[in-house]
Amino acid sequence: MPKTILRRIILHLDMDAFYAAVEQLDHPAYRGRPVVVGADPKGGTGRGVVATCSYEARKFGIHSAMPISQAYRRCPGAVYVFPRFPRYREISQQVMKILQEYSPQLLQISIDEAFIEITQTANSHGGAKALAEKLKARVKNETGLTASVGVAPNMFVAKVASDLQKPDGLTICEAGQEKIFLAPLPIKKLWGVGPKTEAQLQKLGFTTIGHVAQSSQKMLAEKLGKWGAHLWELANGIDERPVEDWGPRKSISQEHTYDQDVADVKIIEGTIWKITENLSADMRRLDLKGRVLTLKVRLEGFETFTRQRKLPEYLHDAETMRAMALELFRKFDRKGKKVRLIGVGMSHLNNTDSEQLSLFQSDDGQQRRDRVADLLETIRDKYGEEAATRASLLETE
Repeated sequence: MPKTILRRIILHLDMDAFYAAVEQLDHPAYRGRPVVVGADPKGGTGRGVVATCSYEARKFGIHSAMPISQAYRRCPGAVYVFPRFPRYREISQQVMKILQEYSPQLLQISIDEAFIEITQTANSHGGAKALAEKLKARVKNETGLTASVGVAPNMFVAKVASDLQKPDGLTICEAGQEKIFLAPLPIKKLWGVGPKTEAQLQKLGFTTIGHVAQSSQKMLAEKLGKWGAHLWELANGIDERPVEDWGPRKSISQEHTYDQDVADVKIIEGTIWKITENLSADMRRLDLKGRVLTLKVRLEGFETFTRQRKLPEYLHDAETMRAMALELFRKFDRKGKKVRLIGVGMSHLNNTDSEQLSLFQSDDGQQRRDRVADLLETIRDKYGEEAATRASLLETE
């Protein structure tokens, strides 16, 4: 008897307006009102952007990544709140635990969305649709929040499906219908197509996913390289990627947007001190070390520049990161322009558990820096963020 090959069944779950929904859950007075999670709008003069917003706020044209000042102009009567990431992570962990009960094959791609493969488990729940309905009901009953779900033969189509009937939606694409399902949708629904790629595809005469699917894969590869060939596959509903961990985190960063553009070098360098301290703490909590440091500078007028430096070893200590970041900043020619945003990131990451000292490397200095960092972290946890900081050269000049 030939072995029966099961068609894959992939489920994608996406929490609805997650951060804003958590705020409405925890604050009954916010329910039914436009809620914007992000930076302080400061009466329309604030800096920063919208992290997310409730569906009530979206009716005013507010959306993620919109400048907070623009959001305020569109809806000054909205509730504006700062993100509470510990609370969001708490509920996210609840949701992921529920998902794991329906399949061991889980891939979390952000704090509020994940894939599970239910090929082997759907029948025990009465089929894919019944499983999806049970899953949605459990999420709502146990967290008080709604989620939208897409079910399809692969990850790409499942993700597209979950977005089509928000909020609290359930959309299913049956096996063999992927190309028909995708055809009428706008090209921006293709995974990874942002404004620039969308404009390139429109110049080629494409407005729907179906147009891309009907084109030549060879032509797309010639115009857009390997990415073009990949887009053709997605447009035709082809996505063989397994539901498994895509690999370790590749970068980590922190940045700060000033309320007003800044020219004072001491203020900027003080911010770099603070950022590298916080970045080091984050990396230590995540057991990460990095080899490449990147300084990000956004000037007045939104011109953005990056400068990089490869470090002599994998590390996460604030002293070295700060020294490198300050050196890069001091060499950067701003041409007299003020700074709007400053950021520091680390890439080429390596989990600290997998590291070994080289044969002739002494780690006495690193151990000392780690002990100092541990002490500072303990003090901050107990007495607050501003309770302890390293002595700043800026204060002794």
